[in-house]
Order: sequence, then structure tokens, then C-alpha cells
Amino acid sequence: RAKCADRHGEIAGALYMLWLAYKVATAHQSEADDAAPLKPLTFWQAAAFQWINPKGLVAALSGVAIYIRPGHEIQDFSVMLTVFTESIFNAAFGIYFPKFTGTIYELLSAPVSAFEAVIAYVGAAVTKSVVLGLVILATASLIVPIHIEHPLAMITFLVLISATFCLFGFIIGVLSNNFEQMQVVPMLVVTPLTFLGGAFYSINMLTPFWQTVAYFNPVFYLISGFRWSFFGKGDVGIEISLAATFAMFLVCLGVVAENAALNRVAQG
Repeated sequence: RAKCADRHGEIAGALYMLWLAYKVATAHQSEADDAAPLKPLTFWQAAAFQWINPKGLVAALSGVAIYIRPGHEIQDFSVMLTVFTESIFNAAFGIYFPKFTGTIYELLSAPVSAFEAVIAYVGAAVTKSVVLGLVILATASLIVPIHIEHPLAMITFLVLISATFCLFGFIIGVLSNNFEQMQVVPMLVVTPLTFLGGAFYSINMLTPFWQTVAYFNPVFYLISGFRWSFFGKGDVGIEISLAATFAMFLVCLGVVAENAALNRVAQG
């Protein structure tokens, strides 16, 4: 009976998502929309809306029902998924939106160096990602007991991963010429790598072929290291995870440090 209910829930959720997609695709702007002034949601309105957001509930419940075993700890992957997505999009939107509105020239003409500009944009994105990760942990602690085996290592991985993906998002935002281009890499590259990297499971559950593929996935080492900080065990050694994470950080930092990103902004 439980399996039947789960199946019906999945079908109902999928049909509802398809219906929403159809309504959005066939929607037309009315005269009332032109006459009424548009106002963005306030912070508290947006926060309250998340509790009644059907798309978010369907996505979250489906992910937990499909990938999480009863009694399985979920705080590590919930923080990781948030940090990955928020870090990339915060940094990408932060630098792309001035390009979109034309205010990027104020930055280019300001008496600040490229290093200071990168520190400002990336630092703000890193701060937000770290705060969101800690807020998720604090919220989860009110619902389930949370034990962090290595708190210092957890903070180190959280900050290092946030900085790495914020630098990566900054590069994406600079190189993108429209919103569609900005979402290609996060949606079609980072998300599949995250799912294959063991965010929801240990790669020991995969077949030998996919285990081998996972070892070539850089995101796998980030997730393994962060999971080790919680439970004292991961799919690979902590030294390998830390080295891989730091190597990714250096690669992204090296790309930005060459000033190729800001030069591209100035040209386009």
C-alpha cells in the first residue's frame, strides 16, 4: 500500500509540474498586467512563500523519497546541494547583472583594482553561501539530532567549497552574454556531476563501471570530504578530498587571476 501511494504521489507531482509548464508556456500578458505596477516580494513574503511553494515541495519530497533510506542522515547533502547552487548562481548573477543593466562601466571606471573587484563580488557570494549552509544546519538541529565529528574540518570544507564555486560562478557570469548561457553550465554540467558524485548515496552502491566514472568527477571528492567531517568516514581519504578541493580552488583562482575575465567584460 505504501509503494502504491508513493507511485500515485510521483505521478500526481509529475502531472502537476507538466500542467504548470503548460500554463507558463501559453500565458499571455493582459491589459490589467500592463496597468498594474509590478512590485517584488518583500523578504518576509518570499520566505513565507517557500512553505507553500508546490514545486519546491514536490521536488524536495521526490528527492528524499527516491534517494534517502529510512534513518539515513541528510544534513550533509542538504548543505552541499545548497552551497553548490547558491555559490554558482550568487556569484554569476552578481557580476552578470551589472553587465545586463549597463552599470558595469561604473565598476570599470571606479578607482579599484581588478583584485579588489573580484574580492568584493566573490567575497559577498561566499559569505552568503556560508551563512545559508550554517542556517540549514541550525534549522535541521531543531528537528533532528546533529553530531559533527570534526567541526573544524566541516567549516574548512564549507568555506573552501563555497569559495571555489563562487569563483567558478564569477567566471561563468563574466563569460555569459545572456541569462540562458549563464544557466547552461550549472544545469547541464554541475547538477549531473553532483548527482553522480554521491550527494545522495555512497558510490559503493554503484556498479563497478560507474564507480570508476565517479572517481573522475571532481565534485565527488568535495562531497566525500564534507561527509567525512560529519561522520568520520568518506568514500576516499580525507587527504585526497582536501587536496582535490584545494586544487579546484587554485584552478578557478588562476583563471580569475589572469585578468582574462575582467578584460572580457571591458570588451563586451
